[in-house]
Amino acid sequence: MPRQNPSSIDPGDVTFLRVSEKLIKARFISSGIGTLIFLAVTAVPLVLMLTGVWGGYPAWLAWTAPAVVVIIAVWEMILIPRQVRAIGYAERNEDLLIRGGIMFHRVMVVPYGRMQYVDVTMGPLERMLGLSTIHLHTASPGTNASINGLPATEAARLREQLSARGEAKLAGL
Repeated sequence: MPRQNPSSIDPGDVTFLRVSEKLIKARFISSGIGTLIFLAVTAVPLVLMLTGVWGGYPAWLAWTAPAVVVIIAVWEMILIPRQVRAIGYAERNEDLLIRGGIMFHRVMVVPYGRMQYVDVTMGPLERMLGLSTIHLHTASPGTNASINGLPATEAARLREQLSARGEAKLAGL
């Protein structure tokens, strides 16, 4: 994707590849499960109040806690597609660029020569959707990076490509 905004921190001459749109579905499922758990916990006082078991509990608080959970869940569901579409990566000759963020943009540069190893993981939800996460480990813990939501075949290709480039850079030292 070429530079979209003159104030953007993306390099202007780089085309970023996007992650799979299936990541949106994965994040919806994950967020939905978390929301249901929090909703169940925050609804306990409401259920106890409505059944008469805990009559002294403030009604406004019993209704507010689950309502806040629902509002946060709706807000999260609105943001997830935009967050996923903001994630991208670009392979250059010397390094890998990873970007993300809607409000707080971030572009991380990982030099191939600094990579110690590349790890590909797949959780149960990712496996179900055919997605993978690639983790780039460097000598400095502050520069470890990951790209979520890659199709499994692309993650395998990228792992091999990055490993080969990293070895070539180390051999050249």
